[in-house]
Amino acid sequence: MAFGSRPTGSGKHRGSSRLSRKTAGYAGIAALATTGVVGALAAPAFAADNSGPSMEDTGQNPVVVADDLQGDIEAQAASQMRDAEAVAAQAQAAADAKQRAAEAKRTAEAAEAKAKSEREAAERAAREEARKRLNTYVAPVDGSYVSTSYGAGGAMWSSGSHTGIDFHASLGTTIRAVGAGTVVEAGNGGAYGNNVVIRHNDGTYTQYGHMSALSVSAGQQVTAGQQIGLAGSTGNSSGVHLHFEARTGAQYGSDIDPVAYLRSHGVRL
Repeated sequence: MAFGSRPTGSGKHRGSSRLSRKTAGYAGIAALATTGVVGALAAPAFAADNSGPSMEDTGQNPVVVADDLQGDIEAQAASQMRDAEAVAAQAQAAADAKQRAAEAKRTAEAAEAKAKSEREAAERAAREEARKRLNTYVAPVDGSYVSTSYGAGGAMWSSGSHTGIDFHASLGTTIRAVGAGTVVEAGNGGAYGNNVVIRHNDGTYTQYGHMSALSVSAGQQVTAGQQIGLAGSTGNSSGVHLHFEARTGAQYGSDIDPVAYLRSHGVRL
């Protein structure tokens, strides 16, 4: 059998293998590199050959996703901060309102306590003033003196003695109630002329006679020093003066020493 050599110029040609193609490619790149034309082409060529699927092929964009997530976190944190600040502001406002209300209450209570104290002081002063008025006595004729004493004898008096005292006075001189009380008689008293009888708060009575005019009426309340009439010489009188009596009762004959009576009530004669 004759053995002939395989033809090299005819028949099927086997394609170059992948390794041969890559080798040729690398050789070409090396040639380009030697000529200075690899700058813009070599790197993409290697990258295209050595890397996996592109970001566009996978649909992923890690950089954009990271930025969006960070923005959401920051926005949420800012919102939570604003909410916390709003809650804190509301709490502070409520605390301030509570403090103002407490201060207003304290101020009102202090004002009320002061007003109450002032009212009580005024009431005490009024009671003291009333007590003084009730217990204060004055002379029936201001700046006068006793011209005829109590118990003086003479035919001029029906009892044979003077049942009161006479105060010197000019016509029209003011006659005053010696103390607070109630007028039980005001008018003509016979021998006493125009007279007034007052029942005082301690149960005693005083009488004022021979007046030219009267300033009060029966049933009227009077205070110490209040004008009850004007000096005159009406009734059984020898001249202008005030006849003053102190009595234990309203009737004639219950008289007591007027000087001792007035002095017992603090009146100096």
